[in-house]
Amino acid sequence: MLSLRRLTITQFKNYDYCSFAFKERIIGICGLNGRGKTNLLDAIYYLCFTKSYFTSADGDNMQFDKDGFRLEGSFNRNEKDHKLVCINRGTGKKEMLVDEAAYDKLSQHIGLFPCVMVAPDDIELIAGGSEQRRKFVDTVLSEMDTGYLQHLIVYNKVLLQRNSLLKRFTDQGKTDMSLLDVLNKQLLTPGIYIHTERKKFAQNLIPLVQEFYRQIAGNEENITLSYESKLNESSFENLLAQYQEKDLLLQRTNAGIHKDDIAMQLNGQVFRNFASQGQRKSLLFALKLAEFELLKIKKGFAPLLLLDDVFEKLDDLRMQHLLNWVCQANDCQVFIT
Repeated sequence: MLSLRRLTITQFKNYDYCSFAFKERIIGICGLNGRGKTNLLDAIYYLCFTKSYFTSADGDNMQFDKDGFRLEGSFNRNEKDHKLVCINRGTGKKEMLVDEAAYDKLSQHIGLFPCVMVAPDDIELIAGGSEQRRKFVDTVLSEMDTGYLQHLIVYNKVLLQRNSLLKRFTDQGKTDMSLLDVLNKQLLTPGIYIHTERKKFAQNLIPLVQEFYRQIAGNEENITLSYESKLNESSFENLLAQYQEKDLLLQRTNAGIHKDDIAMQLNGQVFRNFASQGQRKSLLFALKLAEFELLKIKKGFAPLLLLDDVFEKLDDLRMQHLLNWVCQANDCQVFIT
């Protein structure tokens, strides 16, 4: 089991300086709007992921008139204590230390102190575009497999270079196909690896999501999910060749794992087009609880569970089923605002 014993926040969002001790397994956080309930959960998430759950810009986490912030957490993982410290000095560079030792790369920290966050805007995972669902899959797999994260970093870097090259071809009015071939080859290895791991992940995720949905909804609604990728039908190499003309015309890469999606259906219809608010929220929780379960199996201990204002639009029965699973059927540490 992973647990957080103490959290100290300095100059992070609306906290000037605060220290909290957490002695229980289930922690309820209440207060008026704007007092910092969500920011408290985000500070915990930050220590686990070296970034905010809600913003990619660290400047948004700093107080207006202050330079940087500091977060410190005392964690216990499998009966061993660890001290995590994250320092942002406002210079664009941050430090992450575990037991006083700093990382060479922040990516080395991902997955060591896993947590699962559920927040109101996460409904976009159900109702929004494919980018949200890819981000969900990539986040979980990066926690489970450091190799996956490294391949993802390489793929995204090469993809940016390839798209930049395609734009340059148009700007200059000439093409260098040999250079494009080099970037194509650099995309293949990480792209194939990512597709393979996503495919295996989906096979494990989907039955868990279906089971959790049944438990939360308390009925037998027919929920189906599938992993959609052009790489399911063709090799990545063939896809790059097939879409080359279109890529040159549109100045961007139109085939690859950056186009993948998780398709969701309710009784044979596109889920987001027909599902009620309660059904959408139930499927969101099913996805997050499946994430939790897969991390627990992979790590051998339960991750932290952070629930931010999650009960809106859930009827009493669904809320009861969810709380029963979160608070009684599991031994994880839970933070609920």
